[in-house]
Amino acid sequence: MTFPTPLTRTRAMRPPGPLRRGPRTAAAAGLALGIGLLPVVALLPAPPAHAAPTPQPTQGGQPSGQPTGQPSGQPSGQPQNGQPQNGQPQNGQPQNGQPQNGQPQNGQQQGAQQQQGAQQSGQPAGEADTQAALVDQEDQRILQIRSVLTAILQIGGQATGQWKQPQIFGSSHGKTLVLPNTGQAYTVADLAKYGGKYFKRLPDGSFLLGIPVYVADGAELTLKNPDGPLVLRMGSLPGAFASIVSFGGKIDIEGTARNPVQVISWDPRTNRPDTETADGRAYIRAVGGEFHAKHAKFAQLGFWSGRTGGIALTGTDRPQSEYKRYTKEERHQRKQERLEANKNRGGGGGPGDIEIQEPGGTATHVPAADLVTGSIDNTTITGNAFGLFVSGSNQSQITNNRIENSLVDGLVMHRFAKNANISNTTVTGSRGDGFVLARATEKIRVTNSTAEGNGQNGFTVNGAALAEGPSASGESLQTFGGSSISNSVARGNGHYGVELLGGHKLSVQNSKIIGGDMGIVVREGATEVQISGNQLTEQVRQGISVRDGVVDASLAGNTIVGARTGIYLRDSSGTMTGNVIKGAAAHGITFVGDADGSEVRNNTLQGRGTSAVSTSRSSGDIAEDDNNTDGWTDTASLWMKARRYLTPMNLIWAGVFFMVLFSMLRARNGGLRIGRTGLHPYELQQPMEKRQVWSLPRRPAGPPPAGPAAPAAGPAGG
Repeated sequence: MTFPTPLTRTRAMRPPGPLRRGPRTAAAAGLALGIGLLPVVALLPAPPAHAAPTPQPTQGGQPSGQPTGQPSGQPSGQPQNGQPQNGQPQNGQPQNGQPQNGQPQNGQQQGAQQQQGAQQSGQPAGEADTQAALVDQEDQRILQIRSVLTAILQIGGQATGQWKQPQIFGSSHGKTLVLPNTGQAYTVADLAKYGGKYFKRLPDGSFLLGIPVYVADGAELTLKNPDGPLVLRMGSLPGAFASIVSFGGKIDIEGTARNPVQVISWDPRTNRPDTETADGRAYIRAVGGEFHAKHAKFAQLGFWSGRTGGIALTGTDRPQSEYKRYTKEERHQRKQERLEANKNRGGGGGPGDIEIQEPGGTATHVPAADLVTGSIDNTTITGNAFGLFVSGSNQSQITNNRIENSLVDGLVMHRFAKNANISNTTVTGSRGDGFVLARATEKIRVTNSTAEGNGQNGFTVNGAALAEGPSASGESLQTFGGSSISNSVARGNGHYGVELLGGHKLSVQNSKIIGGDMGIVVREGATEVQISGNQLTEQVRQGISVRDGVVDASLAGNTIVGARTGIYLRDSSGTMTGNVIKGAAAHGITFVGDADGSEVRNNTLQGRGTSAVSTSRSSGDIAEDDNNTDGWTDTASLWMKARRYLTPMNLIWAGVFFMVLFSMLRARNGGLRIGRTGLHPYELQQPMEKRQVWSLPRRPAGPPPAGPAAPAAGPAGG
């Protein structure tokens, strides 16, 4: 089995000899220059096949590319031949993303998922740099193929005729089997026909793919075997790994319940699945177009980023063919046509388009023609970097699946994924989150699904806006929402059961949350969140936590058992009605910070702690009514109870009542009236005719009072 040259080769490694360029090629080069394809002009004439070194045979005489035994498509999970399974670092390498020797990781960051992947996969800084560079090379390879194919198909003549047939295309990034649109679906037999030495059938009946495959716009690749099980081993050597990428085409992988299609990365040197992601790994990706998988098993695929993470369905902001390249005037004309056609619907997009409703900034519009659509049904995914990654999609159907042991997150719905249905899907053993509904996703329904034993959250729903203010890309300030989790289970996850970040009208209903530090966490300014009918048990700290600017949250009919605090609300507002809290050890419901406008009504609180409803650390008007606290044991000390009632307002009212009482005890003008009863308080103010007649005592008879003394006689004289 021969593999293409590793991606790290240079132009000096090309076979010697001049490259022939005819008149058609010169015209294509001029066209390429005109549309900005100077870096790929030299790639227009496909060079002859350039084979990589063939793997050496084993001691038994069998080539190393041939496996021994019947393949199962499932990793054993045990280290084999010194190779770690599931990407687990060995030999003292750091865990949880801590770099060696205290050096920070400076690899290229490609969004929150990639950063989390580097941290959780325990990759040293050098391996992170290598994987990020490989992702860039893969992007460049795909864009080069697409650009060259588009340019040549516009020329016409012999060159166009040649490129309308499947062929192996060589570039500075390696070789690729290009499958253009011929009107017929490609099958496994076509891969064997056109892939040549890069696609071989092994003695055990499985197939080994040793070259990347590109499914062009309008083309279709079908992987199924009506005669029995189909096992496809995608070759994965350092820097030279196989991939299947469609750009506007269709990939259909269909097995049966008895004989599912098995797709697995394969290292022919060890005859085992490739568990090392540091040097890249085989993956499958659909860019626009369609992707369908039914009754399939995928294992040990992908590395580093979401789009190369294993199985990726991604939309595109690039037109899928040259027919969609419009001039500025044509774009304005088509926009006016869309506005006229949709004015009665109140939107500027076409049917199936994704556009942010009522944006606070510039609207982000993704045409429906460039979205990816697809379905994943009755499929098992094991050991991928990202189990399943979906972005830029509309109405994707993900049903009856199981995703196990992903190196980062299990199921990721990324930007501009809308109206998806996820049901009866289990995600277990991911190092990151189980289910992730990232920013710019809307109206995604998760039902009857399970997230168990994941390293971080069971479910994460992020409805925050793409920007918080002016930005270079002019992203909208509008939040996203309408997504829901219902009738699902989160069990034994490392961080939270469910976390809601921002957004509008998100909901968690009729679900079971078992274990975790907290059960359901709502934060970052989410509005009108509905959490109802859930059963939460065995949380360490809080059953439900609502904090950091959440507005108008509704918590109704939830049952919380065993958490230290049943419901915790901080700097947020919400209505708590009909909840049952049992076994709380601190508080049934706690308010902290500004909780103005919150209501606590008809809740049943049972447990043992300092208070059933704690508002001592909160401010604002909180309405409490008809809460049943008969089953609550108050363990507060006398001083705590005194402090509970010695609030400033209570002290003011106590002073007022004391003054009134003191005034009543004082007589108006006769001193204290203690012990005097029967006296009218206004006895002396009655009318004269109603007053009591008092008789004045007469003085006893006696001599009249002496008159005034006579003046003294003057001296005699004449």
